Amino acid sequence: MTVQAVIFDWGGTLATYADIEMIDMWRLAARHLAPDREDELCARLVAVEEASWARIAVDQRSTTLSSLLAAASAAIGLDVAEAVLEEAATHHLDAWTPHVRHDPDAVPALSALRDLGLRIGLLSNTHWPRAFHEHFLERDGLAPLIDVRCYTSELERTKPHAEAFLAVLGPLGVQDPAQAVFVGDRPYDDVHGAQQLGMRTVLRPNPLVPDYPVEPDATVTSLAGLVDVVTAWRGRR
Repeated sequence: MTVQAVIFDWGGTLATYADIEMIDMWRLAARHLAPDREDELCARLVAVEEASWARIAVDQRSTTLSSLLAAASAAIGLDVAEAVLEEAATHHLDAWTPHVRHDPDAVPALSALRDLGLRIGLLSNTHWPRAFHEHFLERDGLAPLIDVRCYTSELERTKPHAEAFLAVLGPLGVQDPAQAVFVGDRPYDDVHGAQQLGMRTVLRPNPLVPDYPVEPDATVTSLAGLVDVVTAWRGRR
């Protein structure tokens, strides 16, 4: 069966993996709220976020930035949302900007896949709002090359839940998941999740993410190599 679409994960796949601690944002919020309790509040806020991400392995329920801030506010009894929105979010985005870079092969690879007549999608597990990611995609020229961009901060479920993958397959016009390829760096979220739905999968190994006993349909070390893999699959009926 031929390929109609290629869907990408973002961090570690299209974007160079940046191991940036969210503690920077929480520390700014803690300092804004109570400078004399900065270390204590920062530690408690970090714990709230870690608990939120840990839930993905249990129920794949998405977390939005607003719900995360609400949980943080409840945990420490102070208005964390106000602190983040007034000060920390702006500084945090500025702090990420020098570190977030897309792979140099991303634009050529996406362009080559589009030249093959394929539709391109993006599906990222994130609690950040769309504008955060779009800022970087637009800055580096990727936004015009990606037909459908889905962020789990806008969805009920995260990868590896089937609903997350269906959220991008539908707008891409792919009715049979077997006609789509998912490319990601996380064996559990990306490869296992996509395979459960019947998609073909390509793993871009990342030694900084957890392993999982799953066998992708292909493994690539570069986005340039991905084009050859998909071209070969596209030629098969």
